[in-house]
Amino acid sequence: MITIFKNKQDIPQNMEYIELNDLYFVQNTVSKIDERADKIIECIDGARLVSKYKISSGFNDVVLDIDKLSSGCKTVLNVFYYPEKVFCLKECGNNALNLLYGFDKGYVCSEYAMIPLDMQSVMVQNLNGRKIISDYEDLKEWWEGEE
Repeated sequence: MITIFKNKQDIPQNMEYIELNDLYFVQNTVSKIDERADKIIECIDGARLVSKYKISSGFNDVVLDIDKLSSGCKTVLNVFYYPEKVFCLKECGNNALNLLYGFDKGYVCSEYAMIPLDMQSVMVQNLNGRKIISDYEDLKEWWEGEE
């Protein structure tokens, strides 16, 4: 399940934190893109992967470079291909969050609550420890708490 940090200082020092998802995607993730990315791209951006570096737009079937994906889609792909790193959630919309919160593994960080309405169980972690939260209201309360 996805693990959420609400403060950067909660991230263990041995884990790398990535704030700039678009840049990380272009410099690292794009070289790992394979057929597994197609479902993610279609679900979030309504586009189809037509080759390693090209997508077909869901709006008018125009072929675009893969760097035209939304920042939310790039974030989800970053987490998918690099589940051992911590990625910033700031640029994710609900469509990206819905998919991301269903992942079996991965780490994300956001100082403010970013919760899809139909969330599943997530692991939350801060300096006080880790716990599983399976309810929208409980997760919101954790995020807004002073702990």
